[in-house]
Amino acid sequence: MRVLIVEDELYLAEAIRDGLRLEAIAADVVGDGDTALEYLAVNEYDAVVLDRDIPGTHGDEVARRIVADGLPTRILMLTAAGLLDDKVRGFEIGADDYLTKPFELRELVMRLRALGRRPAEGAPPVQEFAGLTLDTFRREVFRDGRYVGVTRKQFSVLEVLMAARGGVVSAETLLERAWDENADPFTNAVRITISSLRKRLGDPWLIHTVAGVGYRVGEAGPVDDTSGP
Repeated sequence: MRVLIVEDELYLAEAIRDGLRLEAIAADVVGDGDTALEYLAVNEYDAVVLDRDIPGTHGDEVARRIVADGLPTRILMLTAAGLLDDKVRGFEIGADDYLTKPFELRELVMRLRALGRRPAEGAPPVQEFAGLTLDTFRREVFRDGRYVGVTRKQFSVLEVLMAARGGVVSAETLLERAWDENADPFTNAVRITISSLRKRLGDPWLIHTVAGVGYRVGEAGPVDDTSGP
């Protein structure tokens, strides 16, 4: 899951970002509405944590633009405006959820996960494919009924691969979806994470390399030492 945090109080934005990363949620931070619209135009986000009263383009207008442009990004308004009329207005503008300040980070994480379980494509909270079961709410992975312990980053990568339902996912897409904007495009982090994830899932491998293209989840096959596209 990848989230955009739009919050002009930098210390709060960074605290949210760091907390989300601990929950395997990649997060980018911007402090004004104009920059938020720029990020939304070039990156694909599952959700945006949106403060309404921000510099530049107002948060309400950012929400309207997301809806008007038909983006699949879910909108969670995070604001000090807690009156019922404020909440009603937020939902009328296009918010999918509304959380008032002060708040508990744990609740924010749970709300984001809930939004992530019902994206525009309708992906179920529990995904099953090629003998793998991935529970996005409990953050658990099973292979043929056997629990597999994975790291937060490995889970994020597997989540993207599972959503493709056997389709090929490029290393660039994995880097964009499972890491944040600060990831080095020339890093070998994707290859290393895929390699370690294969070992966690066990033999025979379920994550296959499509040479020069990317990776896909498929039926169990022979161990292949090809480490990247």
